[in-house]
Amino acid sequence: MSRNLITDVAGLTVGNASDARVATGVTAVVFDTPATASVAVLGGGPGGRETDLLSPEMTVQQVDAILLGGGSAFGLAAADGAMIELAARGRGFAVGDARIPIVPQAICFDMMNGGDKNWGDAPPYRDLGRQAVASAGVDFALGSHGGGLGATTANLKGGLGSASAVTASGHTVGAIVVVNAIGSVLVNDGPHFWAAPFERDGEYGGLGWPAQVSAANLKTPLKGVVANTTIAVIATDAVLSKAQARRMALSAHDGFARAIRPAHTPLDGDIVFGASTGQRTLGDPVMELTELCIYAADVMARAVARGVHAATALPFPGALPAWRDRFGG
Repeated sequence: MSRNLITDVAGLTVGNASDARVATGVTAVVFDTPATASVAVLGGGPGGRETDLLSPEMTVQQVDAILLGGGSAFGLAAADGAMIELAARGRGFAVGDARIPIVPQAICFDMMNGGDKNWGDAPPYRDLGRQAVASAGVDFALGSHGGGLGATTANLKGGLGSASAVTASGHTVGAIVVVNAIGSVLVNDGPHFWAAPFERDGEYGGLGWPAQVSAANLKTPLKGVVANTTIAVIATDAVLSKAQARRMALSAHDGFARAIRPAHTPLDGDIVFGASTGQRTLGDPVMELTELCIYAADVMARAVARGVHAATALPFPGALPAWRDRFGG
C-alpha cells in the first residue's frame, strides 16, 4: 500500500526532530544498508557537508544517511549527532578497525522566522541530528515538522513535503523536500499551485489551474530577506551508479522549477541528493534511467506543493500564514 511518501522506496526510513522554541529542525533519511548516492547543487548559495564526496569520481560510493535541516551553517552540526547514533549501531565506512558513518547534509536559512536563535555556545543541531536518526520509521509528518518546521516561502509558511510514484518499469521513486524558498509556490496570489498539473488524488487540494494565467498579470513575489534554500532527496529502489544517481538528482531539480517561481537564484542553496537503495536492477539502462528522471521531476514538484499545503504557521508575531490559514483546510 502506497503512503505517498519517500518511504515507499524499499530500504529507507525517515525521522524528524524539531525545536519549537528555536523554530528549527532536522529531517534524516536513514538507509537500512549503505545506499549509492550523489548530489546536484544548482543554487548560488549552498550550504552542505560531504557533498564533494558524492561526486561520481570520488572513492566512497555509498552513504548511511542524508540530513536536511535548518540553522544555516550552524545546522551542519546535525551530522555530528547523526554520526554518533549510527556509529552506536555499528554503521559506517570501514577503515581498518574504525567505522566512519557517511552522512551528507544540506541546510537552509531559517534564522529570521521569529524563533529564539540566541543559543549561545549550545546550538541544538547536534542533538536534533541524533534524535532524527533515532526516530526514523516508515511514517512521518509533513508540513511544519523536522527540517520544515522553520521554513518559509515568499508569501506563505514553507514546510516538509514528500511524494512517491511507480514508473512503468516498476521502479519506485520518492522525494522528500524542505521548502524554504525565496519565491512562491502559488500562481499569482493563490490558492492554485504551480505544481497543479502533476497533482495526484487531490494531494494538495485538487484545485487545478486558475481560470486564466497570463504574462500580463504574472507576479513574482520575493522574500524581503533574500536568503533561502530548497533542499531535497530523490530516491529510488532501482540499482544505480553514482553517476546515474547524479543524473536523477539533476532531473529532480526540474521539479523545483515547475513548483517554485523563481528557483535556483543567486542566494538559493538549492541542493538535491540522489540515492539508490539497490533493490531492483535496471532492464534497459538508458531507457529506464530516462524514465526515472522524468518521474523524479514530477514527484519532486508534487512534494514541494505538499510541503506547503500541509504546513501550519509559526506562533510568533508577524509570522507568515499557512496555506490552510488563507485558503481553507
